[in-house]
Amino acid sequence: MLRIGICDDAAAARLALHSALERLSPGCVCYEFSSGEGLLSWLAKHPNTIDLLFLDIEMGQMSGMDVARAIRAQDQRLHIVFLTGYADYVFDGYAVRALDYLLKPLSMDKLSIVLERAAHELENDAPETFSVHNTDGLFRVPKRDILYCYSDRRQVHLIARTAEYTFYDKLDQVEAALGAGFVRIHQRYLVRISAIDRIEDSAVFLGNLRLPISRANRTAVMAACARGMLEDF
Repeated sequence: MLRIGICDDAAAARLALHSALERLSPGCVCYEFSSGEGLLSWLAKHPNTIDLLFLDIEMGQMSGMDVARAIRAQDQRLHIVFLTGYADYVFDGYAVRALDYLLKPLSMDKLSIVLERAAHELENDAPETFSVHNTDGLFRVPKRDILYCYSDRRQVHLIARTAEYTFYDKLDQVEAALGAGFVRIHQRYLVRISAIDRIEDSAVFLGNLRLPISRANRTAVMAACARGMLEDF
């Protein structure tokens, strides 16, 4: 299921694109924004909520290109497709790693191709992301942004660089899904190895954050950190 953002200051254009997307990608979830400022404010509060963004270049005070630059300063994962009435902007998109351009008026055939490309890119991204399902929806969190996870009763709390997510699961299953870049430091704690700054007798430190390390896990944690240092060297 694609979660799609539409940012265009023309209400008729948003409605037309929304309708076309629902025809071409049944079941997709669309979020509409009338300004770049509004979009950026929403993204700051809802990271990893959308997979694909259709972004009009010619908007009010903040152009689509300015919005894309602001997004890239925080998010390298979000796929951006520019909407424009002019072909002159095409080469500017390389600086913000745009997935594609669509010229107005939109062609259904070209829109269909863009959706296929986006789905293919998301499939390629899958090994580097972790999908969280909870009552708020579906979130695809880049593994490199995850700091640690901890379990509390039947829930897992995932602490990422810009957000926190809570969902029902077992920490063992989360550990298996996240893979080799993470290490269990305690029965209740799972940490991204590269986020660990130092290890002391009974704790690991992620910056100033102190997390408990169990005696039973200490040797495995030390070995994992050593391997991580060798791989980074």
